[in-house]
Amino acid sequence: MPWRKTSDPYHILVSEIMLQQTQVDRVLPKYHEWLGKFPTLQALADAPEEDVTTAWRPLGYNIRPRRLQSIARESVTTYGGQLPSDEDTLLSFKGIGEYTAGAVLSFAFGQRKAILDTNVARVLFRIFIGSGDPKSHAMRRHLWDVSRTVLPMKHVFDFNQALMDFGATLCTARKPKCPQCPMQNRCATFDG
Repeated sequence: MPWRKTSDPYHILVSEIMLQQTQVDRVLPKYHEWLGKFPTLQALADAPEEDVTTAWRPLGYNIRPRRLQSIARESVTTYGGQLPSDEDTLLSFKGIGEYTAGAVLSFAFGQRKAILDTNVARVLFRIFIGSGDPKSHAMRRHLWDVSRTVLPMKHVFDFNQALMDFGATLCTARKPKCPQCPMQNRCATFDG
């Protein structure tokens, strides 16, 4: 995936916003097209809103391109055309939540920040918790704590990417590959 081969904060932000509730295979061509039209925060900030929303189609959730453009405009006017590298500022932007801030800080800025997307939440729940409602607000907060706790001091980018890949390929939502899992002897849900 091309966003794994860059540390450009804007490119990573674009991929994370596009990937919200959208399949990777739908995002890939749109990601390249988007960056061809709006290669920088400045280019996105300067673009007419209609061009931005048209370029987003057919990804859906059409508030996302407007929020992305708003982030670009604020970054240009307030932060010298750069995406800020601190969590509180990123979280102040509409459209950037705890996961997206963690992803940008970890993947673009190399900071030690946890992430918790759907795949990571499933992996952490199955391995470390195993019972309860994984979708409850209290469990979600607990899973964030687990994600922060297991985060290594070094190689955070690799660790976070590996967790997401593990959930996407092995510890899948349907038909997880438990017999092949290297975590089965530590997994709270393995019944092998």
